Amino acid sequence: MTFRALLVIPLLLATACASRRIPGTEIADTDDSRAILAIMERYRSALEAKDAKAIQSLVAEDFHEDSGTESPDDDLTYANLPDHMAALFQKLDKPKVEISVRRVDVQEDSATAIYYWNASWRMPSLTSRPQSDSELEQMVLKKTKGEWKIVSGI
Repeated sequence: MTFRALLVIPLLLATACASRRIPGTEIADTDDSRAILAIMERYRSALEAKDAKAIQSLVAEDFHEDSGTESPDDDLTYANLPDHMAALFQKLDKPKVEISVRRVDVQEDSATAIYYWNASWRMPSLTSRPQSDSELEQMVLKKTKGEWKIVSGI
């Protein structure tokens, strides 16, 4: 065996053992990761379509979002999410949402996804100027009856 072959063999073995990644990301290419990314894409699409029922279909029955406040008055739950989103969507015009998922961590039947979202919209009743916002977020999901559902982080 030549000296070059001795150098190449460990490199080939290391490459063969490396986990596959979803193209263009550092996310492991697994069935769960792909299913979670699909849920997040359906969420993004529902936001742009202003479809409150579609968003509710993506969340778990124990979904809870505290809106970043201590007051329970603005908390979102599975039950009040459609009404809240429908009221919000009535005020918005032409929402555009981009979601860039940075990491997906799956632990059996629970998962977290770290994502960066960038949104723009118009709110004609408030101002004629376009509005925008962006933020790094964490979405928590759980597998229920073989399907991933959002628990928080929308």
